Amino acid sequence: MKTLLILGAGTGGTMAANRMAARLDPREWRIVVVDKDQNHYYQPGFLFLPFGVYRPSDVVKPKRKLLPSRVEVIFSDVEWIEPEKNKVSLANGASIQYDYLIVATGCDIAPEETPGMTDRWHENVFDFYTFEGACKLFAFFEKFQGGRVVLNVAEMPIKCPVAPLEFMFLADWYFTQRGIRNKVELTYATPLPGAFTKPTCSIMLAKVLERKNIHIIPEFNLMEVDNDKQVIRSYDEIEVPYDVFVTIPVNKGAEVMKRSGMGDSLNYIPTDKHTLQSEKFPNVFVIGDAGNVPASKAGSVAHFMLDILEANLLSHIQGEPMRARFDGHANCFIETGFDQAVLIDFNYEVEPLPGTFPLPGLGPFTLLGESRINHWGKLAFKWIYWNMLLRGIEIPLVHSHMSMRGKQSIPAKSVLSSAD
Repeated sequence: MKTLLILGAGTGGTMAANRMAARLDPREWRIVVVDKDQNHYYQPGFLFLPFGVYRPSDVVKPKRKLLPSRVEVIFSDVEWIEPEKNKVSLANGASIQYDYLIVATGCDIAPEETPGMTDRWHENVFDFYTFEGACKLFAFFEKFQGGRVVLNVAEMPIKCPVAPLEFMFLADWYFTQRGIRNKVELTYATPLPGAFTKPTCSIMLAKVLERKNIHIIPEFNLMEVDNDKQVIRSYDEIEVPYDVFVTIPVNKGAEVMKRSGMGDSLNYIPTDKHTLQSEKFPNVFVIGDAGNVPASKAGSVAHFMLDILEANLLSHIQGEPMRARFDGHANCFIETGFDQAVLIDFNYEVEPLPGTFPLPGLGPFTLLGESRINHWGKLAFKWIYWNMLLRGIEIPLVHSHMSMRGKQSIPAKSVLSSAD
């Protein structure tokens, strides 16, 4: 009996377990999933918790119920990985020998990496990338009567690169609904040269920020948080004052990768960006945020990785060449508030372009433009996530490889004008 071991039962690990359970013969293969947490969180929903759009119960389910019955699930921390020996040691004292390993340990925030960030953690300094942080920020905002709200991205890369922008757009909507928007100053400080990582999209989103009176400070490289003065300070000594500081701290891969010598300086596993195979260990594959592939760290990307990982893993098991290639496909709804959202679709080579998705001319979704249908698509994704995506079920008309169908190549200036 051979063993496929999957580390992590988040988005990538759960999808991989469901898909491989359907593909590997149970008479020949044992499938084991290891995760430290018993609850599965719908992380895109964390964005909505601080503003009361979702309740905590909307974003959590037991992990065991999301995995096939044939899959053995062990809830434990991983102490050590010895890839040369095909062995994983667990915190509960057990060890597992594997034939193939899928790493889906994701990434997490590391606020302790920035001096001063944890001094008043969850008092007037908050994250919303964790369940606890998002819930505590909701309680804080309920009593907030006005002041300076500053959001900062400490360092790239981060999980879900559009989430900071969405947070600011929703904050504008939320404080408007409460009737105190004129008492709230919104500032977005980012290490990027503009609003987003992709130039054309960045221009369009910068205009949305301007329209909503959200101040952006580009190329702000956070050095420290000074809670005595209530300012964040950059390496070039720029200070931004705040009353409440919302942070996306440094994101890092799992610490076990560092302990095991498998990760880079941020604990991400060096991974072939096309095959999703570890660059060093041929029987190790990586899905989702755990690898260093130059794609967005987002659930949609893990979903698009799934077909490629499945095909290449099965080819490798059978001793055949791995022909499937991941193109970096990402597809993200960007909530802009007031029942509007933008949709972007891009990959390693092609930045977000205007057009329609998934059907040329018909949509129903608008690419690189705001629409109400995009907003409903964003909200509908929660049902798709729980009922299709995690189960490894293909979503109709949405494919692993990015298609140019429905996309228009037009100058960035045209996009800028359309956002006015």
